[in-house]
Amino acid sequence: MKNKNKYTVFVDDNFHYMDESERYEEGSYDTAEQALEVCRRIARRSLRDLYEEGMTPAKLHTQWLFFGEDPFISGGERVLFSARDYITDELCAEVIAERTGPKVP
Repeated sequence: MKNKNKYTVFVDDNFHYMDESERYEEGSYDTAEQALEVCRRIARRSLRDLYEEGMTPAKLHTQWLFFGEDPFISGGERVLFSARDYITDELCAEVIAERTGPKVP
């Protein structure tokens, strides 16, 4: 039986929307903040993995909506994390900047 005090991070696949057989468990964490950090890390990693040279933030965002990983938290006290709210065009622009590096004049 799972410890109810743990926060478990699960990850759905947007490409297989509502197909729970495609879901995987990332891990269980003692605190909500640890679980939230893992969700943020998974979301950013998914954006980095989906990025292709020349993509705009809006295109990267759309790619994530169709093909990205969508982490969420279960267990413990109710902790809400919505990758759909977390991933914005602004975050996509940050990830693109990380991937492409600073522009040299």
